[in-house]
Amino acid sequence: PVFQPQNVNLPESLADLKSLDADICVVAAYGQLLSAELLATPKMGAINLHASLLPKFRGAAPVQYAVWKGEAETGVTIFQIEPKLDAGPILGVLTTPIGPKETSGELETRLASLAVPLTLQVLNQLEAGTVQQSFQDKSLVTKAPRLKKTDGSIGWEQTAAEIDCQIRAMQPWPKPSSFLHHADHSPLRILVLDVERSEVQSNQPPGTIIAVDHHQLVVQTGQGTLSLLKVQPEGKRAMAITEFLNGHALQVGDRFQSE
Repeated sequence: PVFQPQNVNLPESLADLKSLDADICVVAAYGQLLSAELLATPKMGAINLHASLLPKFRGAAPVQYAVWKGEAETGVTIFQIEPKLDAGPILGVLTTPIGPKETSGELETRLASLAVPLTLQVLNQLEAGTVQQSFQDKSLVTKAPRLKKTDGSIGWEQTAAEIDCQIRAMQPWPKPSSFLHHADHSPLRILVLDVERSEVQSNQPPGTIIAVDHHQLVVQTGQGTLSLLKVQPEGKRAMAITEFLNGHALQVGDRFQSE
């Protein structure tokens, strides 16, 4: 490529950055707004690699929100940084489908790899003066704020599809969890790591176990049912549901809910 990156010492101050006489600043996974003075220091300003299809999911957790909200696809957007949150003109976009079993962690790793050739392409176009800008449609903006630990708590009143998305979105952090309540036992916190839709039907309240044997554990949701495939009891390793059921005598009517 035309663009040839060079090894330099990272600047510790604005004065250090000015001393580099940089052409452009490339930013990725930086959680603060850059000042107008800093953005004006490199000759061509600064560009940012953002892991969503802007203007969707501006903010700190775009990968997680794309999975959580059930998006069919996402991608990487490179844009010219302005002193506003993820609001500058778009210079390059790459799209990719989200796999039906893909977690946020898996998707983030994949997007990082996909971003490399796109970044080099945009840098080459900037140097050649051939880059095409497009402006973000403000009416389509959605936010993806930083996740909280409580976002991992599963609300069983959601639909089966929504819970499946939440479970995948909250991995690797803050991890999707619920408390198992069953007779004569203290509530047990369990990480629910993998599920699939079940054909078993019932009219029980959300969170209720409606079918259980040595091979399956089916839970009612707000709409539809889910079969749990992989769980991790607190303080234990992750395990297939068959292994978990071998050590826990659960019954129809036991429930997953808040502590």
